[in-house]
Amino acid sequence: MHFPDIPTIQYEGTSTTNPLAFRHYNPDEKVGDKTMREHLRFGAAYWHVMRNELGDPFGAGTALMPWDDGSESLQNALNRVPVFFEFLEKTQIDYYCFHDRDIAPEGATLTETHKNLERVVDELEKFQKETGKKLLWGTACLFSHPRYAQGAATSPSADVFAYGASQIKHALEATHRLGGEGYTFWGGREGYATLINTDMKRELDHLAAMLHLAVDHAKKIGYTGQFYIEPKPREPSTHQYDSDSAACLNFLREYDLLDHFKLNIETNHATLAGHTMEHELDVAIGANALGSIDANRGDELIGWDTDQFPTNVYDTAQVMVRVLKMGGFKTGGLNFDAKRRRESHEPEDLFHAHIGGMDAFARGLKIAHKIISDGRLDEFVKNRYASYDSGIGAQIESGSTSLDDLDAHAQNISAPTLSSGRQEMLENILNDYLV
Repeated sequence: MHFPDIPTIQYEGTSTTNPLAFRHYNPDEKVGDKTMREHLRFGAAYWHVMRNELGDPFGAGTALMPWDDGSESLQNALNRVPVFFEFLEKTQIDYYCFHDRDIAPEGATLTETHKNLERVVDELEKFQKETGKKLLWGTACLFSHPRYAQGAATSPSADVFAYGASQIKHALEATHRLGGEGYTFWGGREGYATLINTDMKRELDHLAAMLHLAVDHAKKIGYTGQFYIEPKPREPSTHQYDSDSAACLNFLREYDLLDHFKLNIETNHATLAGHTMEHELDVAIGANALGSIDANRGDELIGWDTDQFPTNVYDTAQVMVRVLKMGGFKTGGLNFDAKRRRESHEPEDLFHAHIGGMDAFARGLKIAHKIISDGRLDEFVKNRYASYDSGIGAQIESGSTSLDDLDAHAQNISAPTLSSGRQEMLENILNDYLV
C-alpha cells in the first residue's frame, strides 16, 4: 500500500467532522433518474496526481512523492501505475485522463519512446481490468518538449509536424486499446508569440490538416470515441488558436470538422478568456458541441492558469444545470484538471483536494436538480421570450418574413415598451436554492 494511512473515502453526511469522508458525494444516491456516480462521471488527471511537483514561476516543486525516484526511467513510470490506481480506488473515482508523456518517458529515439508508451499501456490495461477503472480520454503532450516551442501542428518545421503526428498516432492507438471514451486536443503551443514572424492562415490550415489526419486514422483503426478540442486563449502562447468556445466552433465549421469534434471546456480557461464558465458552456451547448468538462477554478487575482480545485458551489450548480439540461454526459465527464496548492505538499493532501471537489460538484448537482424541478427560473426565461412564440415573432424565427413585412408591422403598432429583466429577483431565487 502506498497510502497506508488513508482509508477508502466513504459518504458520512453533513454531520461528520471526518476530513477524510464525503459530506455530499454519495455515489449510489439517486438524483432524478441517475445515481451521482452516473451523473458526475468523475475523472482524475494523471498529470496532476502523479506528476505535478507543485512548482510555480518563482520556486521549485514541493510535492512529497515517496513512490517516485525522480528519474525519467521506464521503471519509474511503471512504479507509478499501482500508486495511481490505489488512489482511484480509495477516492472512488471511476475514470482517469492522461497525456502520453505523463505515463511514459521519452526514449533515446522516437521508436524507443513509442515502445515505452506501449509498455506502460500494458500495465494500465492490467490495472483497469483488475479494478474496473476506465479511461475518460487520452491525449498527446505536444507542448512541453523544446521541439514544440513553436508549435506542433502549427510549427514552421514540417519535421516537427511529422513528429507530432507520430505522437498523436501512438497516443490515439493507446487510447483505443484502453477503451478510452474520448481523445482530446489541447493546443498549448498551437498559436503565436508575435505576428511579425507568423503566417496565421498557413498555420491554421496545418492545424486542420492534423485534425483530419487524426479523424482518418481513428476510422482506420476502428476507434469510435469522441474527439475533443479544449479551448484556452493564451499561456503559454501569446495567442492560442483554440482561444474560446466560439473560436473553436468557427474553426471546426470552416475546416469541415464539426461533425467529428466536441469541446472539452475548462473553468480556469474560461476565466483567462474573459468569460464565465456558464458562457463557455452555453456557447458549446448551443452548437450541440459540449463533450466534457475539466473541473477546476482560477484565482482572479493571479494572471495565470492556477488550476485550483473547485470549491465554489454557486459555480458547480451553474455547471450542473447545463449538464442536466443537455441530457447529461454522453462520453465525457468531470475531469479534475486541478492541482493542490504548493503549500499542500503531503500525499494526504491529494485526497483532501479531490474530496472537496467531489463534494462541491455533488452539492451543485443536487442544487441544479432542484432548480430544474422547481421550474421558476426556466418559466421566467420562457415568458421573457414569449413574443417569439406566435405572430410576428414566430415569423422572424421561422425566416418567413422580410424587412418590408417588419417595416409594415412596426408602423402599425405602438412604440414597444420593455418588461423588467428582474435580475435581482432571479439572483435572490437562485440564492434560495443554495441554502
